[in-house]
Amino acid sequence: MISEQWARASYSQKGMDNCVECRSAPEPGVLMRDTRHRHLGHLEFPVAEWEGFLRPLKQREL
Repeated sequence: MISEQWARASYSQKGMDNCVECRSAPEPGVLMRDTRHRHLGHLEFPVAEWEGFLRPLKQREL
């Protein structure tokens, strides 16, 4: 299911605007944008690349 709502990173502090937001993309993928510069658009990642990015984060390797 495609989410049209942007989700803020769980490490972001409430009321702060210096973080990233993500949401699912129409094709299997993820969109990511900077909350300070939303007007500049977003980056788009295929699911495999996004999972490859998250894996070491979840394992605390980065």
